[in-house]
Amino acid sequence: MDERVREHAKVLVDWSARVEAGDDVVLAVGPDAHELAVAVAEALGERGANLLATYSSGEITRAYLRAHDGEFDENPAHELALVENADVYLSLGGGRNTSATADVPGKTRQAYGSARSEIREARMDTRWVSTVHPTRSLAQQANMAYEEYQAFAYDAILRDWEVLAEEMGRMKDILDDGSEVRLVSRGTDLTMGIEGRTAVNSAASVAYDSHNLPSGEVFTAPYATEGEVTFDVPMTLHGESVRNVRLEFESGEVVDYDAEQGEDVIAEILETDAGARRLGELGIGMNRGIDRYTDNILFDEKMGDTIHLALGRAYDANLPDGESGNDSAVHVDMITDVSEDSRLEVDGTVVQRNGRFRWEDGFE
Repeated sequence: MDERVREHAKVLVDWSARVEAGDDVVLAVGPDAHELAVAVAEALGERGANLLATYSSGEITRAYLRAHDGEFDENPAHELALVENADVYLSLGGGRNTSATADVPGKTRQAYGSARSEIREARMDTRWVSTVHPTRSLAQQANMAYEEYQAFAYDAILRDWEVLAEEMGRMKDILDDGSEVRLVSRGTDLTMGIEGRTAVNSAASVAYDSHNLPSGEVFTAPYATEGEVTFDVPMTLHGESVRNVRLEFESGEVVDYDAEQGEDVIAEILETDAGARRLGELGIGMNRGIDRYTDNILFDEKMGDTIHLALGRAYDANLPDGESGNDSAVHVDMITDVSEDSRLEVDGTVVQRNGRFRWEDGFE
């Protein structure tokens, strides 16, 4: 076994999920993530945790959804009980086809997601972490040779997370003390309220309210969004290619939109429910171990020189106790490149210009 796989598993179990002896762990394994699953199982055994592995396949999901009549039972008890009784939920992505569910009707996807809201909430009450095993399908999607993609992925995953957490803490402090964010770049002039919100220093660990590996972003839950934004980083949403999405906001809600490619996908997302027309997240990428786009949101949204916004659900970690943020069955991230002709302001002060933060060399 490649030693980097064992290192990945160790980071996941020790740093990210903070697994303890006696924890009940659900391990959802993608079809081509077998090798990482073996390494994670070994690490969990050494820790004295209780393991239940499940098989997570886009092709299985496709077969089920396409055959179903679309009238889904609300939160099936057997699945809900599994998640409710877990301490830790680890998702190991690694499918054979990154577009496996592309031909599932949008209304079916919406109905399935809406019917599983309690299951989703229960999973998010665990110490959950999502990661991916570098696979040939992901390498192909990123237009890389397999060995090249492996090196790329491990550069992003096997970071000195304590050092990065300290740097990202600077950005968290700025957002926590701020009231309004303004993002200006090509095709974008957007303002968002953030007063009263708590930013998350997403350092790839549940100890930081962070649930992705790799991570490397600081995010908060904006509101009162006004203006327009263009997402110029190519992405795949619901198995379809999406390019150059433009959203226009008034009073916090999307009032107009278009896209060079994949406009029907954007329409499907916006029609999910009322919350899908509002922002649930503003995220600032700070992982400079990620140096190119790969058409994989887990990596791309963490890349330095990017900012992403998510339509839909806001995370409770960003909200004061007892306050409900934007609620939706979806949380869909889209990314804009801020490496050139851009600035990010907090209460009128520029904190990032052309991808460089004000504490970094090269900031002007």
